[in-house]
Amino acid sequence: QVQLVESGGGLVQPGGSLTLSCAASGSTLDSYAISWFRQAPGKEREGVSCLSATDGSTFILYSVGDRFSISKDPDKNIVYLRMNKLKAEDTAKYYCAAGPDPRRWGSASVCPREYTYWGQGTQVTVSS
Repeated sequence: QVQLVESGGGLVQPGGSLTLSCAASGSTLDSYAISWFRQAPGKEREGVSCLSATDGSTFILYSVGDRFSISKDPDKNIVYLRMNKLKAEDTAKYYCAAGPDPRRWGSASVCPREYTYWGQGTQVTVSS
């Protein structure tokens, strides 16, 4: 059983930066791919970024481009989402999730097709 807890959200001005953390407990993340999702009020949830535990491959949503990056501290069992140059449209609740790593089976995909564990989310609000 893996428990995921997000932190690092808050209120930030446009153009600012935040780093979200997804801390795992109960098990290591060695066999899971970790993804970040976000959901804004009235909008569908969208996948923002994924990180493979198998080979470190990453996926970043095209619309956020190089403003966002994902990384992992294996010693601390934490996955980070670094967000730079934040825009009002980045306002959402951000969630991390863990699922079977498709790269373990040689898939070209980085993001899992399904997720086993979810965190409770952390709110990010970008506003002046």
